[in-house]
Amino acid sequence: MTTEHAQQPQENTGHTRRRFLAGAGGAAGALALWPAGRANAASAGKHVAVLGGGVSGLSAAHELAERGYAVTVYEYYDVLGGKARSMPVPGTGTGGRAPLPAEHGFRFFPGFYRNLPDTMRRIPFPGNANGVHGNLRGATEELFARSSGRADLHFPLRRLTTPPAPGDITPSWLRDQILSALDLGTRLPAHEAAYFADRLLVHLTSCDARREDQWEKTAWWDFIRAEEMSEEYRTLLGIGQTRNLVATRAEVASTRTVGRIIIEALILWGLLGRGLDGDADIDRVLNAPTSEAWIDPWETRLRSLGVEFVLGTQVREVVYEGGRVTGVRVAARDGSQERTVTADHYVSAMPVEHARGTWGQALRAADPQLAKCDALRTDWMTGVMFYLRTPTPVVHGHINCLDSPWSVTGVGQAQFWDVRDFSRDYGDGQAHDCLSAIISEWDKPGILYGKTAKECTKDEIVAELWAQLKDGLNDSGKTTLTDDDRLGWFMDPAVTGLGGPNPQNREQLLIHPTGTLYNRPSARTNVPNFFLAGDYVHTDVDLATMEGANESARRAVNALLDADNSDAEPCEIWELYRPPEMEPLKRVDELRYRLGLPNTFDLG
Repeated sequence: MTTEHAQQPQENTGHTRRRFLAGAGGAAGALALWPAGRANAASAGKHVAVLGGGVSGLSAAHELAERGYAVTVYEYYDVLGGKARSMPVPGTGTGGRAPLPAEHGFRFFPGFYRNLPDTMRRIPFPGNANGVHGNLRGATEELFARSSGRADLHFPLRRLTTPPAPGDITPSWLRDQILSALDLGTRLPAHEAAYFADRLLVHLTSCDARREDQWEKTAWWDFIRAEEMSEEYRTLLGIGQTRNLVATRAEVASTRTVGRIIIEALILWGLLGRGLDGDADIDRVLNAPTSEAWIDPWETRLRSLGVEFVLGTQVREVVYEGGRVTGVRVAARDGSQERTVTADHYVSAMPVEHARGTWGQALRAADPQLAKCDALRTDWMTGVMFYLRTPTPVVHGHINCLDSPWSVTGVGQAQFWDVRDFSRDYGDGQAHDCLSAIISEWDKPGILYGKTAKECTKDEIVAELWAQLKDGLNDSGKTTLTDDDRLGWFMDPAVTGLGGPNPQNREQLLIHPTGTLYNRPSARTNVPNFFLAGDYVHTDVDLATMEGANESARRAVNALLDADNSDAEPCEIWELYRPPEMEPLKRVDELRYRLGLPNTFDLG
């Protein structure tokens, strides 16, 4: 029986092939339909060590293997995928069912992602003409849940039925669209909505130089003058767009990052159907747990290309001598069996908080941008899965509990898993749904105990998170979540020491306070055989995302190909959409910026 006690988090120590892939006939039959690796004179016999088996590491391995390189991936965990991997809940599967599925936190694939979807199309999956990309499902709405009986905001995620023709987008037209969106159930005073719309026009028409200098140094909170506005304005347009989505506080979040990625790429251009992955939905999720739908087939594909994996391995130090990296000291996770591994090239694809600890003084001296990575900041953003007796979709998309002190977001998973029957396939048959919730704010007091999440024990965190979910979802006479319906829970075992003096989280998230851009390194380093991949690397996406991780890997591989004078085709890189209608206004702003003048629409 699934109980609260059964869901206590444990380290996942084994790598098991999930029966769903085997039951579907495996991916082997589909491999023949895909091109083999393309060898060339430069890559023949060349070996690359990829340090890290998360999204960036697997992306780099994929691109390199297709170009004929011999690749070995060294990964800390016993499974691949990093923060994107699934973590079966130990001891919960009975009667031939798989264990209850859990993850670091839910993930979604916005329509503006284009690099990662390209990789997904090249990962075979039985029955899917477009590989694992065919496992994506579109969400149709988003719920902004309010507490204290306030009316929730249901935001439909659909493109405009009559999108403007090319060239028809004007500042006044955009302003009208923004005001219309802000009028959908919000309590924003009219003058505040108008001011926010004008601020967005300022950012939309700002030249690159102004964005990378003035707005990178300006906090989103200050840019939208949140401190001077109503609580509704601060909650909806300040906190709700930063802390709840990317774990960065609006008071310090870079305006360039928030405006460019969240407001423009994710929301505005998505609603207009511009710059998307083909005819993609604005918001997409997978149709099964991530490892089943994506990571396991990816591993199968990479092994078919000759990629080797060394799991359960920690990277101790990247050894630098004589102007090159000569090896990498690695060991088992417990510190035993230390040894040095060698290759022709090395791609560091670990999260920045782990990667920078492997760069010694000599290597840092060889490339000063490595030392600048010490200034990059990470924070906690971790999920808890709640297993429910009854299907509880809540909304066909993501939930944003706007008023929750812990900046809680969530999604009902089972509604999207159309290739699974939750109670038949997972656990002991009692659970029919998984409500996956994420805590983004770990340093503010909750509503039950008056303690921050970091001060709470795991049981207290679960009780507090559940209370905040109910506070947002159970109101106005509506009861969405009940205590009797909850069977159990699971939290990423990377979080340890909760309730004690020194809580730790091994899987943190890069955040984007002002000035972050200046400390992000390029994928190419001054060391000719050493390259960087990861969501902290300077990419066009400029946000800690799976898309950024994938793009960084493509840039690292292209730099490696250049270093090898390879004739292999470089990786294609898609950059964020730039609406042509805005370019003339940006050129005007470039001149104004050089003259020290504000943006045309910037009235202060």
